[in-house]
Amino acid sequence: MEKEDENNVSVEPHAIQISGSNDEQVKPDDYDNDNDTTAVQVPQTKTSLVVKEVKKQLWLAGPLILVSLLNFAIQLISIMFVGHLGELALSGVSMATSFSSVTGIALMMGMASALDTFCGQSYGAGQHRMLGIHAQRAMLVLMIVCVPVSIIWANTKSILILFGQDHEISAEAGRFAQLIIPCLFAFGLLQCQTRFLQTQNIVIPMMFSSGATTVLHVVLCWVLVFKSGLGSRGAAISNCVAYWVNVLILALYIKFSPSCSQTWTGFSTEAFHGIPSFLRLAIPSAVMVCLELWSFELMVLLSGRLPNPKLQTSVLSICLNTESTLWMVPFGLSGAISTRVSNELGAGNPWAARLAVRVVLVMAIIEGTLVATVMISIRNLWGYVYSNDVQVVRHVALMLPILAASIFLDGLQCVLSGIVRGCGWQKIGAFINLGSYYLVGVPCAIVLAFVLHTGAKGLWLGIICALILQALGLIIITARTDWEREAEEATKRVNDSITPDVS
Repeated sequence: MEKEDENNVSVEPHAIQISGSNDEQVKPDDYDNDNDTTAVQVPQTKTSLVVKEVKKQLWLAGPLILVSLLNFAIQLISIMFVGHLGELALSGVSMATSFSSVTGIALMMGMASALDTFCGQSYGAGQHRMLGIHAQRAMLVLMIVCVPVSIIWANTKSILILFGQDHEISAEAGRFAQLIIPCLFAFGLLQCQTRFLQTQNIVIPMMFSSGATTVLHVVLCWVLVFKSGLGSRGAAISNCVAYWVNVLILALYIKFSPSCSQTWTGFSTEAFHGIPSFLRLAIPSAVMVCLELWSFELMVLLSGRLPNPKLQTSVLSICLNTESTLWMVPFGLSGAISTRVSNELGAGNPWAARLAVRVVLVMAIIEGTLVATVMISIRNLWGYVYSNDVQVVRHVALMLPILAASIFLDGLQCVLSGIVRGCGWQKIGAFINLGSYYLVGVPCAIVLAFVLHTGAKGLWLGIICALILQALGLIIITARTDWEREAEEATKRVNDSITPDVS
């Protein structure tokens, strides 16, 4: 289609045009009829297309937010049950959970997110069978990566002691980490299944499977931790059962659901081909996720070096837990926009991708502003959710305005990172994260906290410096994007991934 003027936007594969006026309709011969020549053709307005896009993204984001919260709850529930066993058990399991997140969980999430690009663009291009091939290839790679990570988890006790952690806590953490090794393999498969379904706009089954396994986990934790006398070992076993049941439920859905009949046609040896091309996106995807997560964990470790470390670490942990929980909302929007952008680019609709980006950025700004405003307004009360210690509550209240700014910026960069995955810009994203967090954020945090003696505030202000630079870099790249060229790149990527048997 010819470009009529710079204000016109094509947002459907049927060449719909949006004029500059909100109420002006498209040309008589440009309609959205979903390829049905017998359908009644209804002209589209700019407003109606924006509303349609908002509905699409919210339909995707809503269930994805709930899925993220339920999966996050698995670990949280385990810690809550173990917390009733005593301080040593709680400290050990908390440390093991943090260690496993840093060394394995983040890696699985990052590598699997390459499927946002491959599966999303293939689905948009109509190469449905390739989704199954891409997913199988990702599963194969992630299962191989799980092996060295498992060796690290098996030696958690020695590693923690090597880094100067308490021997008793390290021993408890080591036992728990060894028992949750099967969780690692299940989590890797689950991430691949999630991306496989998400890029097809299939999100409701994931919501129900996550809900069912979370309920199962609560019951199993109660039985295994308290009734069987297994203690923290029971929580680890319950973790593994919950993750593997979730994998099984989604595997059965993918195998037998008509919704996946064209995208999953059984296991194929084609998955063994194209592994280098998958790694070219999977590795920078993992780097993006890991660099960001590691920087937040590093702040908690550095807080232990501050004066009054127990207070400072408690405050930082509360802030980190709060941000992690509230981050699930922009994470859902991030998943939605990665799917929308990858689908539209794969389908050859660059202007639809641009519209989706504009819509999600507006939603992210509104959501971030609302959440930040609420957090500031309840700053004097929020600390009581975590502690009855007046000193802790007071310090949390002082941190909340800084945390609110962090929540806003983190949500914005999270959504922008979804655009990165949808377009296949993971290498650029990895370099931005490296520069933002480790050339600016962490050094600023150290200077502010230890040289200027601003304590926990300084550490978190360093994170804010990183988030500002990260968001700014991603905004500049997104604003300068040539969407027609990105659609061409997506078509090339899809065509390059098609094997002779598939085409």
